[in-house]
Amino acid sequence: DEQIERERASQHLAGGCCALAAIYLMGKFYVANAGDSRAIIIRNGEIIPMSREFTPETERQRLQFLALLRPELLGKEFTHLEFPRRVQPKEVGKKMLYRDQNMNGWAYKKIEENDLKFPLIFGEGKKARMMATIGVTRGLGDHDLKVFSSNIHIKPFLSCFPEVRVYDLTQYEHCPDDVLVLGTDGLWDVTNDKEVAGVVMEVLTSYEPNDPCRYTMVAQELVVRSRGVLKERGWRLANDKLGSGDDISVFVIPLGGPGNYT
Repeated sequence: DEQIERERASQHLAGGCCALAAIYLMGKFYVANAGDSRAIIIRNGEIIPMSREFTPETERQRLQFLALLRPELLGKEFTHLEFPRRVQPKEVGKKMLYRDQNMNGWAYKKIEENDLKFPLIFGEGKKARMMATIGVTRGLGDHDLKVFSSNIHIKPFLSCFPEVRVYDLTQYEHCPDDVLVLGTDGLWDVTNDKEVAGVVMEVLTSYEPNDPCRYTMVAQELVVRSRGVLKERGWRLANDKLGSGDDISVFVIPLGGPGNYT
């Protein structure tokens, strides 16, 4: 993250990205995630999550707590409190559900003038945005990113620190069909864990266990199925739902099996 900031100044480069990394070291996989990509292990048909997405919804309390400690980061446009919907001026003095950085559930409060500001976090699911700008809360770069038509910087709320999960390969006997799947949000937006596992099993069984290209073909098939087929109404999946409009990157890494692959 610091290197990206240096390059921004020296080479006038802007922008940022999420990061998902897997490192094999002394019999263990270390999976680090900063952003909304995802990693899962498929072992004997079982799905083992190796990451979680960092979005305005999943990191609501961290973001609200930072905003409470440093209200100057919100300018005069945002409030750190969350409401089920946007508060209207006519509702000042009335009671509405809200939650703050300490709450998992909701409570009632009397609406004040300050509550009319735009919420720090607004929307649900993939439409959730932080400061009405960005849908992820961890990643690298984006040092210049600001709220539209304002001088409010987003970067103080974006964390470059990943969450790391560890998987010990020495604890299990792995067969050639056991894999680690790494994918960007373009995959997971339209394909859930169970569907990915189904594609993995389907493709792997059509190749010999000692054929190293079988894992590449799984990754290719996951990309193709998530993008869909171009029709008159845009890119469509097999169930006629919209295909992914985001970038799709997929790695499929074998965890065991016969042969020495080169």
